[in-house]
Amino acid sequence: MNSSMEEQGGGVPPAPSREQDELVMKLAEAERQRDEYLAGWQRAKADFLNYKKEELRHLEDVSRYGNADMVRELIGIMDNFDLALRTLEKEGPVEKGIYIIRTQIEDVLKKRGLERIAINPGDHFDPAVAEALSAIESDYPPGTIVEEIEPGYRLYEKVLRPARVIVSKDHG
Repeated sequence: MNSSMEEQGGGVPPAPSREQDELVMKLAEAERQRDEYLAGWQRAKADFLNYKKEELRHLEDVSRYGNADMVRELIGIMDNFDLALRTLEKEGPVEKGIYIIRTQIEDVLKKRGLERIAINPGDHFDPAVAEALSAIESDYPPGTIVEEIEPGYRLYEKVLRPARVIVSKDHG
């Protein structure tokens, strides 16, 4: 009865042939290569996406800060303009048109991301946004700003020029 079952396809399956063994090995090798190539492609894709993000950040920085040198030069012109206005004010009334020109220059720079750093007497001295030119004894607590000598400016988040200030020092 056993031999008739085997003849009809039941019972123990026949041993795999050599050709089947080779096909199974080739299939396993192909699957291994597929997995290796897929993992490599996924790494390359992730690397490319990271590169793309980094390039976009770089291009954004170039577009934001690419004109920093020109803005820095215009700040110097505004400083000279302010000095000229103070001199003219000492001599008498100044034409309104001169103030309008100064405001227009400032507005153009604001549109391009320039912002004056707010510094007031009595503020705590912050070396990240201000540069101490000297320290004097004053009624303010030590380490606070007594006077702003030259305004500081920020271009977007980056300090373009620190404010130049005088700070208070200990009495003694």
